[in-house]
Amino acid sequence: MKTLFGLLALGALGGIAAFGTVAVVMHKTSSTEFCVSCHSMEKPLAEYQGTIHYQNKHGVRAECADCHIPTDTIDYLFTKVRAAKDIYHELAGTIDTDEAYEARRQHMAETVWQQMKANDSATCRNCHDFNAMTLLEQRPTARDMHQQAIANNQTCIDCHKGIAHLLPDTSGSAQSGAAKLAKAALSASETATQLFTYETTQFFLGEADSHNQGNLLPTTEIEVTTRGTERIQGVVHGWQQDGVDSVIYGQQGKRILSALLGDDAKAAVEKLATVTDEATGIVWHQVNLKLWVETNKLLDNDKALWDYSSELMSANCTGCHGLTPLDHFNSNQWIGVIKGMESRTSLTPEQSRILTQYVQKHASDMTGSKH
Repeated sequence: MKTLFGLLALGALGGIAAFGTVAVVMHKTSSTEFCVSCHSMEKPLAEYQGTIHYQNKHGVRAECADCHIPTDTIDYLFTKVRAAKDIYHELAGTIDTDEAYEARRQHMAETVWQQMKANDSATCRNCHDFNAMTLLEQRPTARDMHQQAIANNQTCIDCHKGIAHLLPDTSGSAQSGAAKLAKAALSASETATQLFTYETTQFFLGEADSHNQGNLLPTTEIEVTTRGTERIQGVVHGWQQDGVDSVIYGQQGKRILSALLGDDAKAAVEKLATVTDEATGIVWHQVNLKLWVETNKLLDNDKALWDYSSELMSANCTGCHGLTPLDHFNSNQWIGVIKGMESRTSLTPEQSRILTQYVQKHASDMTGSKH
């Protein structure tokens, strides 16, 4: 009996010692010193040291574990086990050069973002909590964004990316997205009656004309009337402001560009009706324009356009602030917002055009429309 009790006591002591050893190892391997001891962590360390999470007027520092290791027991253990792969990649030299690190930055960033999204930004909420915020003391923009986040049940990582490490270069993925649109146009249905431009597209007044008569903006809808060998004939429906005959807008009173017209195209516009805007006194003409467009420039639905545009917005508009809801501005206000922010992004002029169309056609005053 004494032997049994001795063995049980010895086992208990061994268990306590093992548990204590594991706890110490877990704690030590969660320290910032341990995290940045690998060569591959020199780059993220330098980025982190340049942020407010490292040095600020309050003297409060968020260490690596504060952002990357949840405190909930199950999530904590799962995160520690999952981190074993980092040892493998360090030994394999997966990100041991600046070039290799940049090539993998997008993947690493999206992995962390997905984890934070899944756990409701648990590590962020250790320090930041909506219930503890004094919204009235925040700057107006921050206050508005946090109120929207609370109302829409958003989580921190939905808006706050690139605050401790540099954002990935998304120009490559944007180019890839544009290439997908071009590929989708090649397989557009030959029986579709409604088609959409996926980029700024030349149009012609005749099937065999060699001189273009103007340009259609991205996302412009065309009603198909005739299909030729390499071009389709269709009708663009829209509105013109009285005295401004070089532009067709998508809707009355809304500066959503559909087409820019040359002289011959101006003369070809068919006026259907005239109305006066009671609020502004501006006279508008409802119009049609028959034209020809190369078939391989058109999509048979607009979903791919909006998916691509949404990716552009997320990639370019979340580095400095949260993602602004599309219905935060009306369609005309969005023009100034995009122009004001364009110089701070990596958007090309063509990407800016399609992004402008996207936000305008999903704006607050477009509620109830098909867009």
